[in-house]
Amino acid sequence: MIYKASEGVNFAQGDMMMLGAFVALGLGNGDHLGLPFVLAVPLAMAVMFCVGWGVERVVVRRIFGQPQFALVILTIAMGFVFRFVAGAVFGYTPLVMETPYGGQNLNLGGVVIGYADLIAIAVTIVLTVALWAFFAFTRIGLAAQAASQNQLAAYIVGVPVMRVNSLIWGLSGAVATVAGVLYASRGAIDPNIGLLGIKAFAAAVIGGLGSLPGALLGGLIVGLVEPIAGRYAPGEVAQMSPYILMLVVLLTRPSGLISQVQMKKV
Repeated sequence: MIYKASEGVNFAQGDMMMLGAFVALGLGNGDHLGLPFVLAVPLAMAVMFCVGWGVERVVVRRIFGQPQFALVILTIAMGFVFRFVAGAVFGYTPLVMETPYGGQNLNLGGVVIGYADLIAIAVTIVLTVALWAFFAFTRIGLAAQAASQNQLAAYIVGVPVMRVNSLIWGLSGAVATVAGVLYASRGAIDPNIGLLGIKAFAAAVIGGLGSLPGALLGGLIVGLVEPIAGRYAPGEVAQMSPYILMLVVLLTRPSGLISQVQMKKV
């Protein structure tokens, strides 16, 4: 979302996912606040919306107009901060989130599929379609894309560039929370799961940065390549396979499998 709106890469997105999962866990688990799951998740999304909005207003806005490399370094540093905060509050021992569908499976003709996996697939598809529609048809989504192409021109024609960027960062925090809850519902979480954001970045590059369907396609490809490499290649190669594939795509199709290259008016 952030790249599509500003052409900047947020390397702390995985850590925002991790932090959102811990916020939902803290609000929902019985040994914490113990709120119902259906209330804990929306509240966690609201909290992380405020976190994303605040990060943009207080930190990211300070480097407005600087080279994109400054945002890369800044978000990497923010990732360390988020991991430290999560570790200080929740500790580094893996924790399990309590969900209504935890441990339940669906048997389809002898094929057993966990409800957590089915819900993750369904929510991912719904979110992808919803975000695509947001950027394609809403005024805020179109304004965000205009600002990403030329911030000065967008500002001149009346687009509130700063407020739009704040909103997009807030929405990215809320969406990251959904991803964190989906991940936590399938296993234990600890502060280091935020490093999955690097793998997600590889998937986004493979699919095509700025393309929401491309990000989904890239994630599916990485999800297929890793277990296949783990079955037929040494363990080190399996761990490196997403990044090897990313390099191959960058060398052969730099814009990704689903290109988002557009003409820009200057």
